[in-house]
Amino acid sequence: MRFRKLRDIPARDLLAVGLPLAAIVIAGFWIAAQFIQPAPPTRLVFASGPEGSSYQQYAARYKQVLARFGITLEERATAGSADNLALLLDGRRPVDAAFVQGGTADDTSGMPLRSLGAAYYEPLWVFYRGGPGLTRLDDLAGRRLAIGPKGSGTRHLALELLDAHGMTRPRARMLSVGGLKATEALKRGQVDAVFAVGDVYSAAVWVLLHSEGVSLLSFEQAEAYVRRYPELASLTLPRGAVSLARDLPPRDIRLIAPVATVVVREDIHPALTDLLLQAMREVHRSPGLLSRADEFPAARGIEFALNERAERFYRSGPPFLQRYLPFWAANFIDRAIVMLLPVIALLLPLFRIGPQLYSWRVRSRVYRWYGELKHLELRAAAQPGSAARWLAELQRIEDEVDRIRTPLAFADFVYTLRLHIAFVRERLAAHAGGDVEPGESR
Repeated sequence: MRFRKLRDIPARDLLAVGLPLAAIVIAGFWIAAQFIQPAPPTRLVFASGPEGSSYQQYAARYKQVLARFGITLEERATAGSADNLALLLDGRRPVDAAFVQGGTADDTSGMPLRSLGAAYYEPLWVFYRGGPGLTRLDDLAGRRLAIGPKGSGTRHLALELLDAHGMTRPRARMLSVGGLKATEALKRGQVDAVFAVGDVYSAAVWVLLHSEGVSLLSFEQAEAYVRRYPELASLTLPRGAVSLARDLPPRDIRLIAPVATVVVREDIHPALTDLLLQAMREVHRSPGLLSRADEFPAARGIEFALNERAERFYRSGPPFLQRYLPFWAANFIDRAIVMLLPVIALLLPLFRIGPQLYSWRVRSRVYRWYGELKHLELRAAAQPGSAARWLAELQRIEDEVDRIRTPLAFADFVYTLRLHIAFVRERLAAHAGGDVEPGESR
């Protein structure tokens, strides 16, 4: 632009040019604001599981990770996986995220839920009273079976497998008890076998692994289960893996295991999704008795569609900014980028248009007098006998031009106009017979 300083621009011109441009920028901000996410909430409600379960233990560890970022994880104890799924779908009792056992949902189509991936294996453990040697569920026919409380993933899986074996009443007596209550019932002889789904370190599993007179069923048909139920995996718990000193278990144990997945509502804030994924990686990436290092979290063994940010996480890792900046700073910049990109896209052409618009406005203020000057010449040529009248009109034009205020950068336009006015005056004087001085009017 031809002016050097903003103060060279008259206030009227600045407003005339600046206000429309400012209105366009404000409109750009408003449009961008419709697409930007609000700041992330500082509270996340997480449905875990029953007392002493793996779900509850891992939810407590997630809580510690999220607390470092100023997010409060509010844990909601439940009966288990099926209960968690019901809470996620129940808008009256809002839950943001939950553990859901693979295979719990029969049909996920149409559900407003997304998966953040598999967190860990949670094997099905079948403990029974007596010595080792049982390898098939049919061996438990006619016994009292604790298959977990209503609303638990344990009960859902146990019923599915028992039904596949044709073990419905009266061949088996199934009791709706699970967790530590089932453990105590087995030790007291109130039940003959306990079904438990969870990590090896969950309270019920750990207690029964170390209990005298209690054995663990080894699923010799594990591969057959995996073929029939895609959500299951076949695992081996090596001899002595639980305790080398006590040789627990005393032999290799074949297990079948669904994966525990973290499922979130479709409308969860993206920043909370990023934090949950970070917590999952921090908590589950270490090797365990049944998994290798970095095997979890993983985008496999899931029934729900993968969350968009989770898909990006498994493909390329955490968001770029979160690798180098604190969470809140990265989130602020991430949101600001959404706001600024369209505005910058507007500003770049506006920075070019603005000076041109102002230049056009200043020149139009000068050039409009060329129209009057030309019109005066044409009328004077048609009526040459009225020279005094035309010179007076020309003087009026010159007086108006003298009142034009332009920045110094545009002063040459005014001086050029004055030269042209003087030129017209000389021509009018010549037509009048030279009795009028070039610089005077009659």
